[in-house]
Amino acid sequence: MGLKQMAFTIGIAYGIMALLPIFVGDIPFIMNILVMCLIWAVVASCWDVMMGFAGIFTFGQVAFFVMGAYCSAILSIDHHITPVLAILISGLFTAGMGVLVGLPCLKLAGPYVALVTFGVHMTLQPLLRGEIGIALGSGGAGGLLTIPPISIMGYIFSTENIVPTFYLILVISLACAFTIMVMIKSYWGTAFLALKDSQDFASSLGINAFKYKLMVFALTSFLTGIMGAVYAHFYGMLSSRMLDLDLFSILMVMILVGGLGHFPGAILGAFLVVAGSELMSPLGAYRAVTMGAMVVILVLALPDGVMGLYLKRSASKAAVD
Repeated sequence: MGLKQMAFTIGIAYGIMALLPIFVGDIPFIMNILVMCLIWAVVASCWDVMMGFAGIFTFGQVAFFVMGAYCSAILSIDHHITPVLAILISGLFTAGMGVLVGLPCLKLAGPYVALVTFGVHMTLQPLLRGEIGIALGSGGAGGLLTIPPISIMGYIFSTENIVPTFYLILVISLACAFTIMVMIKSYWGTAFLALKDSQDFASSLGINAFKYKLMVFALTSFLTGIMGAVYAHFYGMLSSRMLDLDLFSILMVMILVGGLGHFPGAILGAFLVVAGSELMSPLGAYRAVTMGAMVVILVLALPDGVMGLYLKRSASKAAVD
């Protein structure tokens, strides 16, 4: 997909989102769903960049999201740092953690990278609940319940002012999406794809695998941490239960529905999956079963996701013309 076509798709998706509060702005339940769509769209896109473009099978994206959330919350609560500054610091912190996790992973390949990053995911929950986490200010098993909302020039963005807060998060999410798009369509993205297809051939062309893989770890962790921090200040509470496999599985479904390696498919997948999951909440225990069945059918019918279908139709139309 070309840069203009990619930018047009992102613009249409976020443009539709921007118009929705005009019709549902007075319905808090739906507005909360829209906010979650914006947050998870970035997290899913970062994971898609790692696996679909760089070819790094990492399972640590949720861990970086939680790291960013807790870091910003602790800075705001215990160290009285303003939420805006805390969010930026959290992004830098998760970028650093991404580099630390990425360093040993660069010497591994395939499933071994997945095991290492999943190990980070699995060890983070007991760490936050344990004595070390409590000493750092994580709140232990009880989590954090008094996270201050984002405040800019005296105006407070919280769930009580849901519409303005939605537009603030929309701007942040859109900025992250365009950052990912520019990265993919730049020399970095070409290097990622070359390393994914054939690392030996890419290295013979002068592409430094160590440098570019470490860069993708840092950038995706930075953006994921930013959205984790935004999540924390929006809801005002955190729990280590976010590291349960439910969220991990739903994020994977978003990528598959959107189309792995077909950015901005992950954004569309996040919008569809989050909205569909929340709207099916009246089904109770049958929601997970229904979602699972729908995903199986969709993956079988559209192995490249909704974005893959769109690209195929565009290619067929261009061939006919």
